[in-house]
Amino acid sequence: MIPPPRVLVSCVMPLGSIAGHPRLLSLLSRAMARQTLPPALLLSGPGGVGKRTTALALAETLNCPQPRTLGNWLEIDACGACASCRRIARGVHPDVIVLEPGETGAIRIDEVRDVIDRANYRPFEGRRRVVIVDEADTMAPAAQNALLKTLEEPPSASVFMLVSSMPDALLPTVRSRCPRLRFGALLAADVAGVLMRDHGYTEAEARAAAADADGSIGCALAVRNVDLVGARDAAQRLLEHAARVSNPVHRLELARNLTGKKSATAAERDQLAVCLRALASLLRDLGVLAVRADTSSLANADLQADLGPLSDAFDSERSTRAFTAVDRALGALERNVGPKVVADWLVLQL
Repeated sequence: MIPPPRVLVSCVMPLGSIAGHPRLLSLLSRAMARQTLPPALLLSGPGGVGKRTTALALAETLNCPQPRTLGNWLEIDACGACASCRRIARGVHPDVIVLEPGETGAIRIDEVRDVIDRANYRPFEGRRRVVIVDEADTMAPAAQNALLKTLEEPPSASVFMLVSSMPDALLPTVRSRCPRLRFGALLAADVAGVLMRDHGYTEAEARAAAADADGSIGCALAVRNVDLVGARDAAQRLLEHAARVSNPVHRLELARNLTGKKSATAAERDQLAVCLRALASLLRDLGVLAVRADTSSLANADLQADLGPLSDAFDSERSTRAFTAVDRALGALERNVGPKVVADWLVLQL
């Protein structure tokens, strides 16, 4: 899977607009409404699932002059319309500081010390000064140590939020001073909804991208220029043919649909990898259907009617065996095995 890029917030995004994580968002909203939000938090979980967005939404709510009192699963939320909310969303609010890796890919100790110094001052215009350390695991040990005392005794008007996809890379002393909120992968439906709402995807594009994204909006956006719809269609056709065709010669003819050309170009290799990921996603869904598990976890829920009949041919054992073969095929591609060799071997395993 391609590592997800940072998904920057370019519009007002109150808590109620964030996809997924209802339990965590409700907990945070309740803590703000009752003024019991811890002064230091660690937001951890996979990349591209909304941790940084949530941190900014908290900053909006903490500094919104007229926060909404909702009384539903969110007790309080930012209005999303005032000047303060808009400036925080644009990254120009004087009381919201976002510290992130620079060109070196690391957060330096002098940057941390500067943020600590700024956090000791009272808020310039808001109620709370919010410091968001994005990709906090990129802080060198010396930079993390410089932050320890501030995390243990933050200034009374400041809140520190550390955001990390690799929290175990943080020093144990840092982790022990920050209550951790664990973000999980998003449902495919949530990813698709965000792609259509905020990024101009068509429904077909969003569904295909969400199935490939493994619960991460960042991963979906990282492959926006790849033909995911075509890859998923090709993977579905391959499974339908494999369910009917057992002759090895005819099976090898199916491999041409995966590779197309005979030359092992980089573009061909990348497209085959995308097709294999789509195939793995479909096989995972077939395994769910075969054991009659909860269908809310389907990555390709829009194809459930098409996958249902296939689950008879791809029972739990066969779908698991095929999924393992796809995983091995992806590993072979990474080791620079030729796409045609990989595709020929795979179709014989299905």
